[in-house]
Amino acid sequence: MSRPDLAGQLEFFRDLGVSHVDAGAGRTPPADEGAADPETLEAIRDDLGDCRRCRLAGHRTQIVYGSGNPEARLVFVGEAPGMDEDRQGLPFVGRAGQLLTRIIESIGLRRDDVYICNVLKCRPPGNRNPEPDEVDACSPFLKRQLKSIRPRIVCCLGTFAAQTVMGMKSPISRLRGDFHEIDGIRYIATFHPAYLLRNAAKKREVWEDMKKIRAALMEP
Repeated sequence: MSRPDLAGQLEFFRDLGVSHVDAGAGRTPPADEGAADPETLEAIRDDLGDCRRCRLAGHRTQIVYGSGNPEARLVFVGEAPGMDEDRQGLPFVGRAGQLLTRIIESIGLRRDDVYICNVLKCRPPGNRNPEPDEVDACSPFLKRQLKSIRPRIVCCLGTFAAQTVMGMKSPISRLRGDFHEIDGIRYIATFHPAYLLRNAAKKREVWEDMKKIRAALMEP
């Protein structure tokens, strides 16, 4: 697997003394021949259409569905699109997204190797917290995306994504760092990259979480 230059991969965690990464997390192995074909991401996007299922439709510029490898072994799930994502129609493309890219590269992967999406597909006005009815309208599509991709690991970014996707009400400081298996997929939570922009000291916890993810991906 070709990878970005190691110096670029290590940039995010250089202040923690990280001096190398291990390649080999790899891409998705071929699916079992006998497995039924899942619903495709394209079919789910077509079903989502020009979604008007909640009030957010009246505020968005465009839907931010998700991007990356449809056969990814690792999926990152955030809360909702921000201003930059709303403009470009892609998840995690602003400052927090740039940090996420470096986090991904720190474990020897590229953005193209993983899949990135959010619980909500539309930006809440003023980046406010999602409302329950908005989550109810959007979360079925996220569940279908995960069922289509069939990743080995889902990493939830931040409190809201972790609580929503993992169905737990603990704060992110307690949820992060441990795997929870749900329907054959291993879920883990870590701090949101936007939080790290304000709290650089939390990089060390994120690096520990990423090492756990890397080790799990390298398991047979």
